[in-house]
Formats: sequence, structure tokens, C-alpha cells
Amino acid sequence: MKFQGSTGYKQSKNPFTGSCGCIGKCNCGDNCSCGMCAKCSPLKKADPRRTIGRGKNFNKANPTGTGAAAGGGMTQKGVDEYKRNNPGSKLKTAVTTKPSKLKKGSKAAKRRKAFCARSKSWTGERGRAARRRWNC
Repeated sequence: MKFQGSTGYKQSKNPFTGSCGCIGKCNCGDNCSCGMCAKCSPLKKADPRRTIGRGKNFNKANPTGTGAAAGGGMTQKGVDEYKRNNPGSKLKTAVTTKPSKLKKGSKAAKRRKAFCARSKSWTGERGRAARRRWNC
């Protein structure tokens, strides 16, 4: 075993070339020191999620209004696009029906009740709008 300064140590008869234990070839074919480059790293950062603007599929949060007018949720177009990009997804839009119009114990009523229970702490603008949209 030999020390190589502050980069760690290198074991004798190690089949890997780098001191970090990498082969030196990246998934994309480029040479790199640790086997993962920014191009193909599974840990690379995704684009920040933008919710409003052209081509975006979220309702803009509205400070007034209830139901669909409250905004703060995904549009049907957005749900359809998400399902296309994620096959097998069961994502649905909000239950915007008034609670008095929902049949007690129905699937929609249970979904609404579960959403309202788990979103109690949402105090931001979009969270409040989403809760108004769901009639919480």
C-alpha cells in the first residue's frame, strides 16, 4: 500500500485505475477521474420546476375564488402530459365539487378528505389556493 499525498491511497493489484476506485471511463464514453461526468450522472440536477408561463401546466394561484377559480393545482392538460411522460401513473386533477354535492363515502369524497387532511400545514400562497380549490 502506498500513500499518494492527500488523494488517499492506492492498493496494489487494484483493477481500477483511479484512486477513487473508478475505471476511468464514463457511461457516455468520455474519460473522467471518477467514472461519472456531469453529462450522464444520475445525480445531475434537473431544471427548476416552473409552474407558470407558456407551456406550463399549472393553474396560477388566485388570491380570491374557490373551486377551479382558486388555481394552485395542475390543469387537465398537465395531468395528461404527466401521464404520457410517466406511463402507469394514476395522477388525477383536484376534486373541485362542493362537499355538499359529493356522495358521502364515495371515492371522490374520500380523496378530497385525504387531501385536506395531509395539506393542513400548507400556508404558502399556492398551498392556500390548492386547499381552496379542493374546498378544504
